[in-house]
Amino acid sequence: MGENEHYYTEKPTSELKERHFRYKIKNAELSLVSVSGVFAFENRVDRASELLIQAFRPSGRSVLDLGCGYGAVGLFIKALYKEQLVCLSDINERAVEYSMLNASNNRLDVKVVKSDLFSSFQGIRFDDIVSNPPFAAGKKVLADLVEQAYEHLNPNGALWMVAHHNKGGSSLKKIMLERFSNAEDVEKSGGIRVYKSIRLPEG
Repeated sequence: MGENEHYYTEKPTSELKERHFRYKIKNAELSLVSVSGVFAFENRVDRASELLIQAFRPSGRSVLDLGCGYGAVGLFIKALYKEQLVCLSDINERAVEYSMLNASNNRLDVKVVKSDLFSSFQGIRFDDIVSNPPFAAGKKVLADLVEQAYEHLNPNGALWMVAHHNKGGSSLKKIMLERFSNAEDVEKSGGIRVYKSIRLPEG
């Protein structure tokens, strides 16, 4: 990563390095490539993303994996719930490229879109939005993400987010609670929690 660079960067300048690995979650096994300059450059799916994948249950037919990195969350959801229409998006061009590569390598039919939060999704709504959010991008980005996610969910749709509870997660849950008027811990493990908020029908 460049000196002041984090994963919420449009054009990573770090030297390109790859890690190839196979990983199994529930009854799905994928062959994945993680890449430098993209969260999370490891030989495995990071613990937070794995917990999010395990906790997820579809609310409807369409899912957006926002801030998808190299694609682990969205691709596992597609592999586990084949009827879902899954879209992956990230501001990071390298993330978009490797999500497409990983989708192709695993023959998973998903859509991958370059987007700064919801900038590429004007007027589009989903039944579920999942995110392992970029805490390095700062609290305002997280607040914007939650605020805009509400507008991009169908009634009874859900926002699923995962975080280390004591490293910003508790404040993230508070933001979700303020916007959605509900937020629950649907899964927890080793300090990591998956939070879920539902967009309640109005009236």
